[in-house]
Amino acid sequence: MYGLWRPRVLGAWRVPAAGPVILAVNHAHNIDGPMLMGTAPRPVHFLIKKEAFVGPLDPFLRGIGQLKVDRASTDRAAITNALGVLERGGVLGIFPEGSRGEGDFASLRAGLAYFAVRSGAPVVPVAVLGSAEARGRLVSALPPLRGRIDVVFGEAFAAGDGSGRRTRKALDEATERIQRRLTAHLENARRSTGR
Repeated sequence: MYGLWRPRVLGAWRVPAAGPVILAVNHAHNIDGPMLMGTAPRPVHFLIKKEAFVGPLDPFLRGIGQLKVDRASTDRAAITNALGVLERGGVLGIFPEGSRGEGDFASLRAGLAYFAVRSGAPVVPVAVLGSAEARGRLVSALPPLRGRIDVVFGEAFAAGDGSGRRTRKALDEATERIQRRLTAHLENARRSTGR
């Protein structure tokens, strides 16, 4: 990532140095996940749509610890693998909006709340800014080479209410808490980076 673009990483010290943690990342461009993997202070295991695991990408993605998920159904193997990452004290990366969009955390799926409440792992909001601002001249599907992309890590927080409840109501409340924190982090990140 540092060879192709000029990432500016802010607040990486906010990611706990050890123990399970979930990075909740906005998703406006396909480069957002790889950019975070290349700049995060710890190895990140993302839930990635199974359609990406084709050809030579399949062994590569598996080799770097990425997790295949079938978004069309409840993928129990992906859920088990993601919880396993957290149980082993690893870092799970999630795009809480489920797929690429505006990258504004406007509509969250319940997956992030489930993993956070079930594992008790803290959530660190991450804003990747600048990846979708312009198209590259050589490869229009990518941001301009040597362009600046900001990766801003926020304060870790607990998604649950401390009761340990895993009911539908508890997950809905956790999703609301998460959305408020992620939206506030994104606004702060835009203000601090001028984007």
